[in-house]
Amino acid sequence: MPQSFAQLVNKNTRILILGTMPGEASLKAQEYYAHPRNIFWRIMADIFNAGAGFADYQAKTQCLLSHNVGLWDNLQYCERQGSLDSDIRREIPNDIETLLAANPQIDMILCNGQKSYDFFKKYHQPLLKSLNCRIMPSTSPANARLSYAQKLAAWRQALQPEAEDK
Repeated sequence: MPQSFAQLVNKNTRILILGTMPGEASLKAQEYYAHPRNIFWRIMADIFNAGAGFADYQAKTQCLLSHNVGLWDNLQYCERQGSLDSDIRREIPNDIETLLAANPQIDMILCNGQKSYDFFKKYHQPLLKSLNCRIMPSTSPANARLSYAQKLAAWRQALQPEAEDK
């Protein structure tokens, strides 16, 4: 069964971006959003790094943390053939309640796609009342419904206060 990565959070994290579960490319690379056609890091570079690409994975994660943004996934384990969220079966959720209790400064959750939100709602319904939780356009290559510009605009709007802080 695929296993999620450790959360990327520090004492300054205010926004937590939640995916569903790492895909095959991410699991192989041991990096969040490693599929070459996933636009997550391109969007983050456009918002937080003046469009400049990142030198390596450490630069990517340090950029997010320096802008008070963290990463994790809704699921700790699941069964899945391939990388499609629609193929997830027998999932086990991550303990998001404990993460939030240990990091009370986190006041917003951005779900990377509808399926991420669906899992969040399924396993953490009470948190929806106490947190600002938004469904963001999925950065997955499987989401061709919106253009890059539309996705970037939505993510920029959600992250703009953090982008302006730096």
